[in-house]
Amino acid sequence: MTGRRITPEVAQRLTVDADPWLSCEECFEQVDGYVEAVLADPSHDDPRMRAHLRGCGACAEEARSLLELAAQDAGIDPAPLLSELDR
Repeated sequence: MTGRRITPEVAQRLTVDADPWLSCEECFEQVDGYVEAVLADPSHDDPRMRAHLRGCGACAEEARSLLELAAQDAGIDPAPLLSELDR
């Protein structure tokens, strides 16, 4: 045992309600479209994607990276859009 403790943030991510359920594979297949939709309309909401990104750090990081790159390519400040992913 390494003696590392689970931070409150990690504990919250581990216990987040993942309903409606979306697998990592489905998330990966849909993340491009989701990012495009958020770029077009920052208030865009996809409950399945939102639930998955809250519970899966790997997919959330992929979505954040993709959104940041796409926003920069479009000449848009990514900060407000990234905060939408965290809601």
